[in-house]
Amino acid sequence: MQTKAKLTIDLQYASPAIEQSLALIASSALLRKWVKAATQYSGLITLRFVNQVESKKLNFVFRNKDKPTNVLTFPYELTKTSLVADIVICLPVLKKETKEQNKPLKEHLAHLIIHGCLHAQGHDHEVEKDAKKMENLEIRLLKDLGFPNPYLLK
Repeated sequence: MQTKAKLTIDLQYASPAIEQSLALIASSALLRKWVKAATQYSGLITLRFVNQVESKKLNFVFRNKDKPTNVLTFPYELTKTSLVADIVICLPVLKKETKEQNKPLKEHLAHLIIHGCLHAQGHDHEVEKDAKKMENLEIRLLKDLGFPNPYLLK
Protein backbone atom coordinates (compact mmCIF):
# COMPACT_ATOMS: atom_id res chain seq x y z
CA MET A 1 0.00 0.00 0.00
CA GLN A 2 1.38 3.39 -1.04
CA THR A 3 1.20 6.18 1.55
CA LYS A 4 0.38 9.76 0.60
CA ALA A 5 3.32 12.14 0.58
CA LYS A 6 3.78 14.18 3.77
CA LEU A 7 3.06 17.79 2.94
CA THR A 8 3.31 20.51 5.57
CA ILE A 9 1.15 23.55 4.94
CA ASP A 10 1.98 26.72 6.84
CA LEU A 11 -0.71 29.42 6.83
CA GLN A 12 0.40 33.02 7.35
CA TYR A 13 -1.58 36.23 7.49
CA ALA A 14 -0.16 39.74 7.08
CA SER A 15 -2.56 41.05 9.73
CA PRO A 16 -5.31 39.91 12.11
CA ALA A 17 -7.83 41.75 9.89
CA ILE A 18 -6.83 39.66 6.87
CA GLU A 19 -7.03 36.48 8.96
CA GLN A 20 -10.53 37.41 10.18
CA SER A 21 -11.70 38.36 6.69
CA LEU A 22 -10.38 35.10 5.24
CA ALA A 23 -12.05 33.04 7.98
CA LEU A 24 -15.41 34.29 6.68
CA ILE A 25 -14.59 32.77 3.28
CA ALA A 26 -12.87 29.48 4.14
CA SER A 27 -11.57 27.73 7.25
CA SER A 28 -7.91 26.90 7.66
CA ALA A 29 -8.85 23.20 7.35
CA LEU A 30 -10.49 23.90 3.99
CA LEU A 31 -7.50 25.91 2.75
CA ARG A 32 -5.22 22.99 3.65
CA LYS A 33 -7.58 20.54 1.91
CA TRP A 34 -7.37 22.53 -1.32
CA VAL A 35 -3.56 22.68 -1.19
CA LYS A 36 -3.32 18.93 -0.54
CA ALA A 37 -5.75 18.17 -3.37
CA ALA A 38 -3.56 20.09 -5.81
CA THR A 39 -0.14 18.92 -4.60
CA GLN A 40 1.27 15.47 -5.19
CA TYR A 41 4.62 16.07 -3.49
CA SER A 42 5.88 15.97 0.06
CA GLY A 43 7.55 19.06 1.47
CA LEU A 44 6.43 22.49 2.62
CA ILE A 45 4.03 25.02 1.15
CA THR A 46 3.59 28.33 2.90
CA LEU A 47 0.31 29.98 1.99
CA ARG A 48 0.49 33.68 2.90
CA PHE A 49 -2.40 36.12 2.68
CA VAL A 50 -1.38 39.75 2.26
CA ASN A 51 -2.67 43.27 1.67
CA GLN A 52 -2.15 45.34 -1.49
CA VAL A 53 0.98 47.07 -0.18
CA GLU A 54 2.84 43.79 0.40
CA SER A 55 1.59 42.28 -2.86
CA LYS A 56 2.65 45.35 -4.85
CA LYS A 57 6.11 45.33 -3.25
CA LEU A 58 6.67 41.61 -3.94
CA ASN A 59 5.33 41.91 -7.49
CA PHE A 60 7.68 44.83 -8.17
CA VAL A 61 10.79 43.26 -6.60
CA PHE A 62 10.35 39.83 -8.21
CA ARG A 63 8.45 40.56 -11.44
CA ASN A 64 9.18 44.25 -12.06
CA LYS A 65 5.44 45.00 -12.13
CA ASP A 66 4.42 48.02 -10.07
CA LYS A 67 0.97 46.88 -8.97
CA PRO A 68 -0.54 44.33 -6.60
CA THR A 69 -1.50 40.97 -8.09
CA ASN A 70 -3.86 38.18 -7.07
CA VAL A 71 -1.33 35.36 -6.57
CA LEU A 72 2.44 34.97 -6.62
CA THR A 73 4.25 31.65 -6.36
CA PHE A 74 7.83 31.33 -5.19
CA PRO A 75 9.14 27.81 -5.82
CA TYR A 76 12.38 27.25 -3.92
CA GLU A 77 12.91 23.54 -4.36
CA LEU A 78 11.35 20.93 -6.61
CA THR A 79 12.60 17.36 -6.86
CA LYS A 80 10.95 14.18 -8.13
CA THR A 81 9.29 13.71 -4.72
CA SER A 82 9.30 16.96 -2.79
CA LEU A 83 8.89 20.70 -3.01
CA VAL A 84 9.29 23.86 -0.99
CA ALA A 85 7.34 26.93 -2.07
CA ASP A 86 5.58 30.07 -0.91
CA ILE A 87 2.23 31.06 -2.39
CA VAL A 88 1.19 34.65 -1.69
CA ILE A 89 -2.42 35.68 -2.21
CA CYS A 90 -3.58 39.29 -2.04
CA LEU A 91 -7.02 39.20 -0.44
CA PRO A 92 -8.11 42.72 -1.54
CA VAL A 93 -7.24 41.91 -5.19
CA LEU A 94 -9.08 38.59 -4.92
CA LYS A 95 -12.17 40.39 -3.59
CA LYS A 96 -11.98 43.04 -6.34
CA GLU A 97 -11.74 40.35 -9.03
CA THR A 98 -14.74 38.44 -7.67
CA LYS A 99 -16.86 41.58 -8.00
CA GLU A 100 -15.57 42.34 -11.51
CA GLN A 101 -15.98 38.73 -12.67
CA ASN A 102 -19.21 38.07 -10.74
CA LYS A 103 -17.73 34.99 -9.01
CA PRO A 104 -18.21 33.71 -5.46
CA LEU A 105 -15.25 34.48 -3.18
CA LYS A 106 -14.76 30.88 -2.09
CA GLU A 107 -14.74 29.67 -5.69
CA HIS A 108 -12.14 32.23 -6.81
CA LEU A 109 -9.99 31.63 -3.73
CA ALA A 110 -9.94 27.89 -4.39
CA HIS A 111 -8.93 28.58 -8.00
CA LEU A 112 -6.04 30.86 -7.00
CA ILE A 113 -4.77 28.32 -4.47
CA ILE A 114 -4.91 25.52 -7.05
CA HIS A 115 -3.21 27.81 -9.59
CA GLY A 116 -0.42 28.67 -7.16
CA CYS A 117 0.10 25.03 -6.19
CA LEU A 118 0.45 24.02 -9.84
CA HIS A 119 3.07 26.75 -10.37
CA ALA A 120 4.94 25.40 -7.32
CA GLN A 121 5.04 22.02 -9.06
CA GLY A 122 6.59 23.42 -12.22
CA HIS A 123 3.51 24.11 -14.31
CA ASP A 124 3.42 27.32 -16.31
CA HIS A 125 1.22 29.20 -18.77
CA GLU A 126 3.73 31.24 -20.76
CA VAL A 127 3.11 29.35 -24.01
CA GLU A 128 -0.27 28.20 -25.34
CA LYS A 129 0.40 24.45 -25.05
CA ASP A 130 1.51 24.74 -21.41
CA ALA A 131 -1.34 27.13 -20.60
CA LYS A 132 -3.92 24.67 -21.93
CA LYS A 133 -2.36 21.81 -19.93
CA MET A 134 -2.37 23.92 -16.75
CA GLU A 135 -5.95 25.11 -17.31
CA ASN A 136 -7.15 21.53 -17.83
CA LEU A 137 -5.48 20.47 -14.57
CA GLU A 138 -7.08 23.40 -12.74
CA ILE A 139 -10.51 22.54 -14.17
CA ARG A 140 -10.19 18.87 -13.15
CA LEU A 141 -8.90 19.60 -9.64
CA LEU A 142 -11.58 22.23 -9.03
CA LYS A 143 -14.28 19.87 -10.32
CA ASP A 144 -13.05 17.17 -7.92
CA LEU A 145 -13.48 19.73 -5.11
CA GLY A 146 -17.01 20.61 -6.24
CA PHE A 147 -16.26 23.87 -8.07
CA PRO A 148 -17.23 24.84 -11.63
CA ASN A 149 -14.85 25.53 -14.49
CA PRO A 150 -13.32 28.96 -13.70
CA TYR A 151 -12.72 29.71 -17.38
CA LEU A 152 -16.37 29.60 -18.43
CA LEU A 153 -18.00 33.01 -18.73
CA LYS A 154 -21.03 33.46 -16.55
